Amino acid sequence: MSFSREVKEELAGHVAGAGHCRAAELAAMICLSGQYGRDGKGLYTIGFQLENEVVLRKCFTLLKKTYNIEKNVGITEEEMQVFYRDFGDLEEPADFRYIQRPCCRRAFLRGAFLCAGSISDPEKGYHLEFVCTRESKARQLRQIIQGYGIEARIVPRKKYHVVYIKEGAGIVDLLNVMEAHVALMNLENLRIVKEMRNSINRRVNCETANITKTVNAASRQIEDILFLRDHYGIQKLPPALRQMAEVRLEYPDAPLKELGERLEPPVGKSGVNHRLRKLGELAEKVRQ
Repeated sequence: MSFSREVKEELAGHVAGAGHCRAAELAAMICLSGQYGRDGKGLYTIGFQLENEVVLRKCFTLLKKTYNIEKNVGITEEEMQVFYRDFGDLEEPADFRYIQRPCCRRAFLRGAFLCAGSISDPEKGYHLEFVCTRESKARQLRQIIQGYGIEARIVPRKKYHVVYIKEGAGIVDLLNVMEAHVALMNLENLRIVKEMRNSINRRVNCETANITKTVNAASRQIEDILFLRDHYGIQKLPPALRQMAEVRLEYPDAPLKELGERLEPPVGKSGVNHRLRKLGELAEKVRQ
């Protein structure tokens, strides 16, 4: 099962206790996926353009609880007028009265995600989006989301307008707002594992780079010393440089600190580095 489906199944199982919250969630569903029609008997019908059976059941559960409208049962013109008065034209954003209360805004976002939302596999990346048929609906959704301090953007995609969130922290916050707490914890656990893995990889890469740098430096130093031995003469070097050259040849893999400890008298890393640099400069002069 995809992570997006897991989130939707969790949200579908959440039925608000307050009637105004159920109406707000239903308003989002009607706004983003609802459709009006007529049956063969001339009665009016209310449906949803959805394929997810779990979400469809939730839509019709809210219809039943809020308006006592059964699935696949036509309603009279008078009943339809009441419904139309409450939810209006499907081409327009939802009525403001459904998103006035904080609890209703949460319910509205829950209904919006169920009918028009999706979330990517967090193992691959962080992306949550709502697909809207009208830019005005996308702007309404973005405004509600940003009211919780979550960064959301709108991008056109063919004939749709997509509200999306790319930041993992923002997606976690939105899941919390929609009360998808199980999905939130699963996502947080994945985020922690990914961050730990990335931190370890960065540390390993850094250590590998340092080791490579050290090995390359030691190889270059030994190459210079061997060149001086063959083309200049180790015995011609000043005592401090001669001792340094001999110790480096004897301990080719030793770090600077260990090389300094093997000198007589011992010197620090900066002193070792200074002497090796002098040997390198001398080798370069001899090569010329």
